[in-house]
Amino acid sequence: MRREAIRFWRHGRPVEIADFDPQTTLLDYLRLQQRDYGTKEGCAEGDCGACTVALGRVREGRMHYEPVNACILLLGQVDGAELVTVEDLVAGGHLHPVQAAMAESHGSQCGFCTPGIVMSLFALYHQGERPVSRQNVNDALAGNLCRCTGYRPIVDAALKACGGAAEDVFSARAAQTAEEITRLDDGRDVFMGDASRFFAAPASEDALAALYAAHPDAILVAGNTDVGLWITKAMTRLDKIIWLGRVEGLDTIEENDETLTIGATTTHVAAHAPLSRVDPDLGELMRRFGSVQIRASGTVGGNIANGSPIGDLAPALIALDATLELRREEASRSVPLERFFIAYRQQDRAPGEYVRRVAVPKLKPNQAFRAFKVSKRFDEDISAVMGAFRFTLEGRQVAATRIAFGGMAGIPKRALETERAVTGLSLDDPAGWGTAMAAIAQDFQPLDDHRASAAYRVTVARNLLFKALSEVASGDTRATRIVGHREALEAAE
Repeated sequence: MRREAIRFWRHGRPVEIADFDPQTTLLDYLRLQQRDYGTKEGCAEGDCGACTVALGRVREGRMHYEPVNACILLLGQVDGAELVTVEDLVAGGHLHPVQAAMAESHGSQCGFCTPGIVMSLFALYHQGERPVSRQNVNDALAGNLCRCTGYRPIVDAALKACGGAAEDVFSARAAQTAEEITRLDDGRDVFMGDASRFFAAPASEDALAALYAAHPDAILVAGNTDVGLWITKAMTRLDKIIWLGRVEGLDTIEENDETLTIGATTTHVAAHAPLSRVDPDLGELMRRFGSVQIRASGTVGGNIANGSPIGDLAPALIALDATLELRREEASRSVPLERFFIAYRQQDRAPGEYVRRVAVPKLKPNQAFRAFKVSKRFDEDISAVMGAFRFTLEGRQVAATRIAFGGMAGIPKRALETERAVTGLSLDDPAGWGTAMAAIAQDFQPLDDHRASAAYRVTVARNLLFKALSEVASGDTRATRIVGHREALEAAE
């Protein structure tokens, strides 16, 4: 049996929608159908944050609220969640604590971006981390690019409102809401439409495998942070959409002493802590991975499966020698992640085959890992160059190396010639590192584009190799990291 409607919670009651265009965005639903104009359309690509709303879902028995970009989120993806927009915050004629703090601190500016900022802070208000720091606030607002004046009064409002326990109508009825949302999930597959045009949300892997095998031309979406732009920017017509967000077990994270295995639909938010435990550089890479809105929607499997040459996660996992597991109907297979990428936007994936999970080997005691993201803007920006390095050491000598880059070719790619040049180097002989740095030009002939020139990319890649070797040799990152300088400045304020 299947369900032919999506269900979600709003205004303290269930909402059921059975008939809608599969590629309807949540923003269009809110503005064009519900006439809720507080949620704005700015960039229409998930960058500016003007369209931010919050989705509440039940995790570990309680409500969790996360900000998302309504402009690139499909309406169908709201199934099983509580939808909260800026219109929903006022209760009994009183402003929400975040709204009141924004007004009192003069944080409200022109009004176009302010609702999105308020919703990002609403999610921070319910995050549960108390007290919040200025860095917490800056991270929460990285996806809200208002340019009217400045962020100081907005940050002040956040520090004021988000410093204590959440006390609003949402927290007061959280237990009841969690019960009601749990009842919405009947465990059935969702399917709306017909064989030629549909929105589907299978509830199990078996259902997904069967549906995708029958419709290999369907578009798989998880967070929709990439496919959403096909709709809003490329104006692509998508006839068949399969949303993976309801597939039970596809977001499972498993961990032992040797390997971290991450399910394909694990969001970047959920993957952050486990990846940080593999190495702190992975944690910092994930903190700079888009915005909170993007990390709350985007998934590990989606970032890999879209085959982007500038996806930050793939080079890091290639350097760690990760393995990808894929499934088609009843058959599963594993492939080294580096071999999954064939050419620009082409992967080793058969029709009807989908990414299940990625297995990431943990570092051994004699291994060191470094990952660096270089972009024009520190927060929420696409990499010009992303470099990842894993060195296996024998004393002070590099015995083996794995190096991968993003932004340097049409795919995330290993630097094989550079690896050969690095292997055997002494950490105590920086003068000998030059040959390895020069080998970058043998591995890559990058393109000029609006993010960086080819010459800049090659120079940066060489410098990142030198930086990685320098840090491993000294065991000290404080003098080479922007993050350390930012934290020092904040501590001095």
